[in-house]
This record gives sequence, C-alpha cells and structure tokens, in this order.
Amino acid sequence: MSDATTTDLYEVTMAMSYLQEGMTAPATFSLFARDLPAERGFLVAAGLEPALDYLSGLHIGPEDVEAFASALHRSPEALRPLLGLRFTGDVRAVPEGRIVLAGEPLLEVTAPLPEAQLVETYVLNQLNHQTAAASKAARCVLAAAGHPVVDFSLRRTHGTQAGFTAARAGAMVGFAGTSNVAAATDLGIPAVGTMAHSYIEAFADEEEAFRAFARAHPGPVTFLVDTYDTEEGVRTAARVLKDLGPGISEAGSGIRLDSGDLAALAVRARSLLDDAGLPGVRIIASGGLDEYAIEDLVSSGAPIDTYAVGTRVGVSADAPYLDTAYKLVEYDGRPVMKLSSAKVTAPGRKQVFRGPACSDVIGLADEQPPDGATPLLETVMRSGRRTGRRATLDECRERFTGDLSALPPEARRIREPVAPRATASGPLSTLTARVRHHIEEQTAAA
Repeated sequence: MSDATTTDLYEVTMAMSYLQEGMTAPATFSLFARDLPAERGFLVAAGLEPALDYLSGLHIGPEDVEAFASALHRSPEALRPLLGLRFTGDVRAVPEGRIVLAGEPLLEVTAPLPEAQLVETYVLNQLNHQTAAASKAARCVLAAAGHPVVDFSLRRTHGTQAGFTAARAGAMVGFAGTSNVAAATDLGIPAVGTMAHSYIEAFADEEEAFRAFARAHPGPVTFLVDTYDTEEGVRTAARVLKDLGPGISEAGSGIRLDSGDLAALAVRARSLLDDAGLPGVRIIASGGLDEYAIEDLVSSGAPIDTYAVGTRVGVSADAPYLDTAYKLVEYDGRPVMKLSSAKVTAPGRKQVFRGPACSDVIGLADEQPPDGATPLLETVMRSGRRTGRRATLDECRERFTGDLSALPPEARRIREPVAPRATASGPLSTLTARVRHHIEEQTAAA
C-alpha cells in the first residue's frame, strides 16, 4: 500500500460515485481555518511542502485498490475504476512561513472532482497540524523577546513524525535549534541538548557526572544542575567549568534549570556563576515552558539566556487543533457554497490581497489587487507537478519575519491579542449573495 490509502473511507466512496456518474469536471476545494483558537492573533501557514510531496507522488496501485475493497467489503474488481488514478490538478497556496488570518484560504485545489475529493484528508492533516505547531512556536519566539528558543519536544509529541514536523515548524519561525537528531540532520537545524537527570543519578555524585560528561564532549557543555539541590549543583558545575578552562567555559557552555521557581533560581545561579568568575556561562531554562511562562520570565527580568520548550509547544497544548475545513467552492465552472448554520462558506475560487498592516481583502481569484496590496496565494502546482523548487527554511523564516513586522502590535500580544479580520471584496460579496439566493430559490421550489 502507498500513501494513497491515507484517506477517509467516505472519500473513497464519493470518488467511486463520481466516476460512476461521469462527474469528472474540474472542481475547486478551498482549505481555510474558520476561526482562530483562543488567545491567537494570527496563524503561520505550514505543512504545504509535505502536502505537495503527497500530491505529486499520488498513484493508486493494485495494493491500494485491494485495501479500499477490503475496507468497503467489496471485490477489488468493483474498485478497479480507481486503479491508476494520479493527481493531475493545480494548487494555489499561501507559501509556508506567511502569516494568515481566519477565513482566508491557505490552499485551493483545482482538479477533476474524484481526485480533488480523494486528497482531502491528507492535505487537511498536513496543513492543520503543522500550521497549529508553527503558530504556537511563533508565539514562543515573540514571548522570548530576542532570547533564543530551542525545541525539546520529541519525547512528548504524538508520534515521531509529529516530533519531526514540530521541529521543522519551530525552525520555520526562528527557533535556534532542536534536540531531535533526525530533524537536525535532515533539515540542517543546529542540534542542541544537555543531559537527563538519570545520567546524574547513575554516578556516585554530581561532580563525577559532570566531569565524565565533559570528558565525553569536547565542548561546549551544558550541565543539568537541579537533580538534587539546585544551588549546590550550580556551585559544582562552576567548579568543573573553571577546571575545564576558558576554552570551554567561555565558548558557549551553560547550566540548565529544569524545575522550581525558575526566575528566582536563575537570579541565584547568575550570582553564583559571576562570583566564580564565569560571566560567560549561559543559563538555559526548561520544564513545562510555553509562551505564557516565557513571557512571565522575561517580564520578571530573570537572567535566562535560552528557553527550551517541549511538551506544551510540541503538541500546541492549549490549542492542539485548528477548525480547518476543505470545502467545495466551484464545480464545472459553477460556484457553490454551504449554508449550514455557523458554517457558511463563500463560493468561487479566491485570492487574498494583503495590504499594509495585514489589512487583508478576500476576493475572487481573477480580480485585480486593490491599490497597495499583493496576492498571497501562489500557483505551486500545475497539472500535478510542482511549478518550482522546494522552499528552504531560510526563505520561510524571511517570509515570517517580514509578515510579523507588518502585523499590528495588538495582534502580536501573547495574552488577549486582537486578531485582524479580512474583509470580502465587492465582487465576492456580490457572488455570495447571488449563489445564496439561487440556492434558497431552488430549496423553496423543491
């Protein structure tokens, strides 16, 4: 089986039905977040690259047909119309790293209806999770106010692949490194890490553990100092670092605080290190940190140099999912919309026009941009093939940094942010009213 089977059963059933009914005209589906999670002033688009990898490689082979047939309790022969299906459509999307708002399409797929329907789950899965992770990580970068933030999330993410994508999302918005070796190697992210409490406990005492660790690493080294008594651990670390000499102690070495009152402990640790003649030794804080805890520590003036975030950021604990949708907006040249209560969609293929300070306007895809505005969605796939090379993380970071600098300050707040809202253009509003009226007329007549 291939990635083609990474779909929901109903999508297979619908695709089969479309084929049987001869409904293979072009269809456009729009993927967007209906609303932002609480305490979010913006989202960061992510997950596009793996979605494009899936679409460009999609091919339903005999084993996939067997799997579909087994799931539907039908014979493989009945599912044979799906055999050989590939994605042959076009994709327009917001490039990774760009800031997006509620209601704005992150991606639009235009393809023969069975193809566009069958890819719904995979595409939603990739953009949903990775946009949530990148948005959470971006808030940590904001809260850190220029201090480095690093990713320690792999042990607590929901699977190793989720850990990889969380590390990538963090790097996209400016994280300084990751403890995830696979991500560091594959993505060219700096690898960072220290030691576990178990390492300290395995030795007779802390000093023996620190010296053994230093012998195993040419430096710089970071010692975990709170396994037993934190102040004593700092003193021991300072003694070992002094013995290692300035070539190690002044070359980026540090201590890590992982529990307790991090602000107070950081103040005391800084004093002890300075008194020992080690002003260049850094203090790294970890242990259940997220953007809220980081903001509090920064506001308190705690002398913390680097923040290591794990569990709460890797799973975006306070907002672990986005209310994203992948909705049909046009079929065979006919704009369509959904009128369900609280889930109304706008018809037609769209574009987002970004003006100053993220004053966004959602319009139709063939509209001209308003004065001073630029379109967000770009054509990234045509006829089932990428239109360009894969974006680098540096390019994604540049996009994020540029959009962030233009975002209103109230949207960047960690607590109680005010999210800007996109407005609809006149042509889009007119089309929406016309399609709604037609649907209501048809419903009344029925």
